Amino acid sequence: MKIVVYPGSFNPITNGHTDLVKRALNLFDHVVLAIGTSAQKDPRVDLADRIALCNEVLAEFGDSVSVEGFNNLLVDYVKSKGTGFILRGLRTVTDFDYEFQMAEMNQSLDPDIEYVFLPTSKDCSFISSTLVREIAGLGGDISQFVHPAVVRAYS
Repeated sequence: MKIVVYPGSFNPITNGHTDLVKRALNLFDHVVLAIGTSAQKDPRVDLADRIALCNEVLAEFGDSVSVEGFNNLLVDYVKSKGTGFILRGLRTVTDFDYEFQMAEMNQSLDPDIEYVFLPTSKDCSFISSTLVREIAGLGGDISQFVHPAVVRAYS
């Protein structure tokens, strides 16, 4: 079985993330959505709640997707899942610069790691978790950018 790890903070999970999972399932048998903890990000929703929320949003994919939290090096986590593949989405040139640097760093730590980069669908290219949080924090309507469960959690 080909497994890919899709790491991120998913704070919150957006339609763009869900679209990427759906498209990755055309390439892999299983996607592990790996929610990492980050010292640079202050999540509005704690890890356990983000895991539950992501499970609800991704339930349509059944056993093809699992959601887990992790707090160790990504390369170590990926190996613990029995794979060497990391999935990342690219929205902009800025994303590419950051993701390419991360890929090089992780491949320096473990040369067997392979990155799979997928460009976002044009309908999702402008959606970011940061913008969704900002809109929700100011009382705006985020329903066109996220699953209804996320609307409930962030409103």
